[in-house]
Amino acid sequence: MKLGIVGLPNVGKSTLFNSLTKAGAESANYPFCTIDPNVGVVAVPDDRLNKLAALYDSDKITPAVIEFVDIAGLVKGASKGEGLGNQFLSNIREVDAIVHVVRCFEDTNVIHVDGNVNPMRDIETINLELVFSDIEILERRIAKTSKGAKNDKTLAKELDLLNRIKCHLEEGKLAKSFETNDDEEFEWLNSYNLLTYKPVIFAANVADSDLADDGTSNEYVAKVREFANAEGFEVFVISAQIEQEISELDDEDKALFLEDLGLSESGLDKLIKASYKLLGLISYLTVGKQETRAWTITNGTKAPGAAGKIHSDFERGFIRAEVVNYQDLLDCGTYSAAKDKGLVRLEGKEYVVKDGDVILFRFNV
Repeated sequence: MKLGIVGLPNVGKSTLFNSLTKAGAESANYPFCTIDPNVGVVAVPDDRLNKLAALYDSDKITPAVIEFVDIAGLVKGASKGEGLGNQFLSNIREVDAIVHVVRCFEDTNVIHVDGNVNPMRDIETINLELVFSDIEILERRIAKTSKGAKNDKTLAKELDLLNRIKCHLEEGKLAKSFETNDDEEFEWLNSYNLLTYKPVIFAANVADSDLADDGTSNEYVAKVREFANAEGFEVFVISAQIEQEISELDDEDKALFLEDLGLSESGLDKLIKASYKLLGLISYLTVGKQETRAWTITNGTKAPGAAGKIHSDFERGFIRAEVVNYQDLLDCGTYSAAKDKGLVRLEGKEYVVKDGDVILFRFNV
């Protein structure tokens, strides 16, 4: 999973990026990997892996990972090259979802780029830059498609779609709200990789005093939630400053620190839950002496598709899947004991994999 973090300057975006990547590395013992100065890979915390690895005395634990892309320099006019806009807008074309950090706290020591705190204005500023960038992409596609549309019915149909989407964006709307019931048009729309077509998670950055009630008493957060609900997006409340402090602690101290704040989970945990929910993702598990590992798939994936996450040969030569629920396996203590109790099932090609399934794939190529 790849998430792009956007936001205006001084909203806590880079603080959040730095703390999330560091916290993720420490909590799951996964080496933080810097691909570019603004890209980091973080392990998805998953207690199930540690428990299963202990059961199998696994040599290695491999968690699912999230790649974060910190989109710096996004300011008003970014789509036209203001700040470092164009350079970084291109970086989020390939992300699965956008994490939009919105400032929901007052602090006279932290200057807001537009003079005062107004999350809805900030959201509109960022959205407009993404809309302008998408329009630019569509204009290039329209110019290319127009050349062959006169003599090709398929290209003519696509050209009509491109122009309709462009008009939709020019009204200040997001591509996500563009509607079509035509399967072919839907496939084209998906293929354009438009920024405003991507799902969004709003990170409402609040003062630490607003964390205990999850921002319920914060009027800025209320407005962000109202907007997100209308658009079908997710919101999670976070204090980038607190996350930075948490990232410096070991797991035991982190738990005590969160408890003192009246919190049950960190911002990273909240973000991962929101991401999985928004994108409809689950994890299945594979176990053994060599490795215990989590594999992220889309909810609704059938067994052969899940097998293909490991290797294309697994999907191509799929015979069957031996499946046991993670908790059942732990309760039984061994795979053979779970089998004796009839808790290990043989599933075929139509089986829809569930979160927490421990699977052994049988295949023949």
